[in-house]
Formats: sequence, structure tokens, C-alpha cells
Amino acid sequence: MNFKKYLYNVALFATVLLLTSWSEPKKPKMDLLNEAILPKPVSVIASGSSFEINAKTKIFVNGESEELLKIGHYLANLIKPASGFNLKVRSTLKPPSSNSIYLLISDLEPEFGLEGYKLIITDKNVSIIANSPAGIFRGIQTLRQILPKEIEAATKQKKSWFIATGEIHDYPQYEYRGAMLDVSRHFFSAEEVKKYIDMLAAYKLNVLHLHLSDDQGWRIEIKSWPNLTKHGGSTQIGGGKGGFYAQEEYKEIIQYALDRYITIIPEIDMPGHTNAALASYPELNCNGIAPELYTGNKVGFSTLCTHKENTYQFVRDVIRELAEITPGPYIHIGGDESHVTKLEDYIPFINKVQDIVLANGKIMIGWDEIAHAELKTNTIIQFWARLENAQKGVSKNAKVILSPSNKTYLDMKYDSVTKLGLKWAGYIEVDDAYSWNPSTLIPGIYKRDILGIESPLWTETITNMKELEFMVFPRIIGHAEIGWTPDSSRDWNDYKVRLKKHSERLKIKGINYYASDVIFKDEPELQE
Repeated sequence: MNFKKYLYNVALFATVLLLTSWSEPKKPKMDLLNEAILPKPVSVIASGSSFEINAKTKIFVNGESEELLKIGHYLANLIKPASGFNLKVRSTLKPPSSNSIYLLISDLEPEFGLEGYKLIITDKNVSIIANSPAGIFRGIQTLRQILPKEIEAATKQKKSWFIATGEIHDYPQYEYRGAMLDVSRHFFSAEEVKKYIDMLAAYKLNVLHLHLSDDQGWRIEIKSWPNLTKHGGSTQIGGGKGGFYAQEEYKEIIQYALDRYITIIPEIDMPGHTNAALASYPELNCNGIAPELYTGNKVGFSTLCTHKENTYQFVRDVIRELAEITPGPYIHIGGDESHVTKLEDYIPFINKVQDIVLANGKIMIGWDEIAHAELKTNTIIQFWARLENAQKGVSKNAKVILSPSNKTYLDMKYDSVTKLGLKWAGYIEVDDAYSWNPSTLIPGIYKRDILGIESPLWTETITNMKELEFMVFPRIIGHAEIGWTPDSSRDWNDYKVRLKKHSERLKIKGINYYASDVIFKDEPELQE
């Protein structure tokens, strides 16, 4: 062979090889099984490569769905602050070729339901496939968690955005996975509630139950009874100024939640926990005299006058106005700790209120004491204290939401040195919050009887968002996993490893979580 020709061929080959390496940079090898995903998915299959999200990545949605386009923009807005990328969101009728994130509604197997999804990541594309937009939204929360942790930063980060390739199949084991926020003992603004909604959405929770009335404050505008907020909403525990949501503000909260596939459930507690209402309208009292506003933290001392017709007109007006501005299927009527209401008065009162809720096209939820009443089809018991009440409710064909106070009450102290919170239900460490099984919690109550679980935060001692975060996180993440992940896939030792790794994201987001010794033995605790 001519030596010059040989050298030319070698140089040509080297040039082609170099150009190829420049035009197609080698993807780093990554293992999807190493990602700390919370809640844990049903199945994860890793394929060992990676996909890079860069400035040229596009988000495509299948078809012309305005709802999917809205979700696509939600995803772009999640990615933008830390990456600096202004990703384009477009509709398409065919799968995109490369460098894209594709959101697709398709017919998945029945077990995926409305919230399940398939997340498929290759070195060319990312696809999120679901039966409904809610499933697409849940899949985005998983995609968020497999991006580098810096994606949670509020400012631009200097780094590449590679994610591991593979396939995730995922769907929840319970349809109801909720949190409750008591805005009556201490008031939280609409903007603060929206911030909490974003925190819940990140862990695939789908319900926020708002405790809107109690002895210490009435927090929702009722136009037919305006003094409820003018007077009854004017204070809170400790004598602070209180506050309330105008109906337009409440609608904004609901829409914000709906955009994150979270249902708002309003609670008006009755016949007890009603001092704010009684102080606002003396005719609701049996003696016709309005008590003083209450700023302490005792319970069980107040009751509506269950013999007065005026009381039921009040209830009808409140439920009607709430139902008109609440698109979700549920109204919560409380019913707990009504210690000064005789049982022979309590039962007919709950029966009548149940009829009022049904007449307004809603399903009634009540704390477990309502099991004494004549429960009708679809009425739901929320268990918090007495096993026999939950069992009685199930015997009357009611479904149960599990909120056991010694496992899910986020206002309970972590341990004896926790400054915030109460301890009447016992201390709830991070492992205590995680290590229980809903379907074996109450004798005679099985998985088929359980609608789901909910994590209440009562706010006797909680006055601001930093205190809220400290009591909620990380316990609610464990509750989210209990509600989502199959029981057979949950393991404390596995969970605590994922949670410790995930805590780096909480730090980046500025969430004031409790750094428990059972997770972080050698790390300093964040300040309350």
C-alpha cells in the first residue's frame, strides 16, 4: 500500500472518530436503582445509561389538551429556576424524535387507575404515560426526584442535568392520601396554605382537609351570617388578631390545589368546638346569651343548641354556602369532643346534619364519634381515638379514613425535649410515624374498609410556617409512603436510607425539617 495513502486513511479515520465523539458526547452511566424516590414506586427497572435535560429540550404533550399543556408548563416552571432553561411546551400528534419530555394520556392497565403512571427514560427521550392528567402530574413528581438534588434550588446552578435511564411503573395503594391543617387555633394566610399545598404535592398527597372553625376562631366567610368572621374570626389562641378567608380567597386556594390534583375538604366542626360561632350569634345558644371569645386551648366545653330550629337554619346556610364554593365531593362536619352535648341530643343532631350535607350534593365526613349516629350510604368515619367507634362505623358500612393520633398527629412532640407540640397521644418519632400498617391497625377493619390515611396538624402551639415545617417534616413523607406504596415493598431500614439522602433536597428547599437521631445520628439539628 502507498505509504502516503495509508497515512491519509489513518488521518481520515481519526478525524471521523473525533468528529463523531464531538457530535455525540458519551452519556454517563447511571443507575436508576440508586435514586431515593419517595414514596417508593411499585417497580423500578434500570438500564444503565442517562438522559440530559438541556436548553434545547422540549416538552411535548399529546394532542390539544389544555389541561396537559398546563401540566407541561408546570413542569417547565419546576425546571427553570435551577437550570435557567426556558423549555418550550408544545402539542404534538406523534411521538417526538429526540431530546424531549413527552406527556401522553393512554390506556394503561386497570391497576394504574387515575393516579398511576409509567415513567420511561431512554438516552433520547423521557415519556410519562398515564390514564389521566392526575397520573401525569404524579409522574412529574418522580421525575423531579430523579433529577439532581440541585433542581430544588431557587436560583440558577452551574451543572449538567443528567438523569438515569430505565422504567418506573407506579400507582397508589389507597385512593385517599391526605393532610389536615388547623387554621382555627392559629390562622394561616391563603399564601401560606398554597405553600403547604406545594409541599404536599411533591409527595403525591391528594387531599388537604382545612379545619375552618373551632372555639378560637371562625375562618371562612359565610355571607348569610357575616358576624362569624367579623367577630368570631377576630382572634386566636393567645389573643392574636386571627383572620379568615373571604370566599374569593377560598376559591383561589381550591383552584391552586386543583392545579396540583389535590382536593380541598372544608371542615365546620359541630355541635362542639363552636365557641367562635356562639360568641358571634347569641341565638345559637340555649340561653340566648353570647359567651366571650375564647383564646385558650381547652376542648369540649361548647355546644350548639340542638333543640332550636334556628340552629338548623344556621347549619343549612353554612353547608349550602360551603357546598356552592367547594367543587370536591366532601364536607367534613367534625363531631368530635362534644362533651357537653348529651348523647340523646348528639345523635339526632348528627342525623339531621348528615341529611343537610346530602341535600347539598356532598358526602359527609366526621370524626369517629359520629359512628353513634345512623350513618347513610357513603358517609365516612375519620378514626382518631376510639377503636370501637371505627369498628362501629364499619359495621354500619362506612368507609374509614385512618388518622390514629399516636401515629399520624403531626402536633405530637417527637420526644421529651421537643419544644413545640403536645404529648397527650404520646411521642411520635420518625420511625413511629412510618412503622405501622393501616390494614392491621384495628381488629376487624381490613384494607377494603379503608379509604386512606390523613395526617392532621392541630395548631395549638404552631404559630408560623417554620414551626409548621418542623412538626410536619419528615413525618408526613413517611405517611405519604404508607398511603402510596404497597405494604410488601415498605421497609424501615430501606426507607431511612432514602429519607436521609432526600434530606439534602429539603435543605436546598429551605424546609425546616426535624433532623431525628434515628436518621441523622451525627448531624446537627436545624433550629425550630
